[in-house]
Amino acid sequence: MTGPHISSTHPQLHPTMEETRFSWLRLMRSRRVGVATFHRLIAEFGSAAAALEALPDIAREAGEDNYTICPADRVEAELRRGAAAGARLILKTDPDYPPALAEISDAPPLLWARGRIDLAGRPAVALVGARNASSLGQRMARAMAADLGEAGFVIVSGLARGIDTAAHLASLQGGSIAVMAGGVDVVYPAENAALADSLVAQGLCLSEQPMATSPRGRHFPARNRIISGLARAVVVIEAAGRSGSLITARDALDQGRDVLAVPGHPFDARAAGCNMLIRDGAALVRGARDVIDAIGPARDPVPSQPALPLEDAPAAAAPPPPGEGGLRETARLHMRILDRLGPAPVAEDQLIRDLAVPAARVAPVLTDLEIAGKIARQAGGLVARN
Repeated sequence: MTGPHISSTHPQLHPTMEETRFSWLRLMRSRRVGVATFHRLIAEFGSAAAALEALPDIAREAGEDNYTICPADRVEAELRRGAAAGARLILKTDPDYPPALAEISDAPPLLWARGRIDLAGRPAVALVGARNASSLGQRMARAMAADLGEAGFVIVSGLARGIDTAAHLASLQGGSIAVMAGGVDVVYPAENAALADSLVAQGLCLSEQPMATSPRGRHFPARNRIISGLARAVVVIEAAGRSGSLITARDALDQGRDVLAVPGHPFDARAAGCNMLIRDGAALVRGARDVIDAIGPARDPVPSQPALPLEDAPAAAAPPPPGEGGLRETARLHMRILDRLGPAPVAEDQLIRDLAVPAARVAPVLTDLEIAGKIARQAGGLVARN
């Protein structure tokens, strides 16, 4: 087997590891071996090499007498093409395989990657939407992508026209990942070739498809599960009632990810999918701040410093007086608390943790809202919205 001697852009590995990489690719490219079958074969036989040996017998038992595994020269050709494109083959067992993606039940056994693979290990939000996006929709995608990037999130999308393109362009500086429906070396649509080059240089392009594969209709739903799998949440900005973005949203729900949507005018067909998602329970978002309020910050807050002895402690800063931000900040906190609460009671300490605001700031605001009749406290430290 000549596969282990093919040059590639991933760090040179021990020959046994190179053989494993070759065998994994060969097994995944064999006929009738999909993601679920691949994982089952590895679990049953312990290695891709052993599964490849057993595959013809398994096919014969299933009634196919002339089954052959993927030819070695085809695997060698794909590895050569990957090396020529500057792509790396990442196995699910590799340390730099995206950790969030590894959690999903149908995680791709292998990925071709071009660009900064380190981005796949950072907290991410997926922004998806219509290809024929409106000007307002594209403006929203640009603003949300830029603001989430500043907040520490990598943006994941699908390199399509419209919302995807706007999101990638606005997030290049903060971190952008494009999941491609075809091969990682085949740009679709072709008009995004320059954007793809920028992503390879500054961001990351990923695909589970063989190198040189032109995307087909069946590839896009499979691509969508990777988009949602990489992200902590999926935000749908514009989507028609029967949109591929809704497939991504369903994948996200199946994977335990948050689904959020930007509302639109009922007469705009491009908003029908978003409005349906909101009707069915997706969080309504108007910008990056709403997304962060819903899913939490990209990074855990910095732990507070240990309290100083009383005699060394600095004097507490006085709260800002009305007219210098105090009232405005309190009003914002009012809205955040009311947005978080519903008729079902929530533990007050859990609410405070979700808000990531000091308890000393939240307590008087809760009292104000209770006096105003907007919330109700219940036994056991619970609070609910009236």
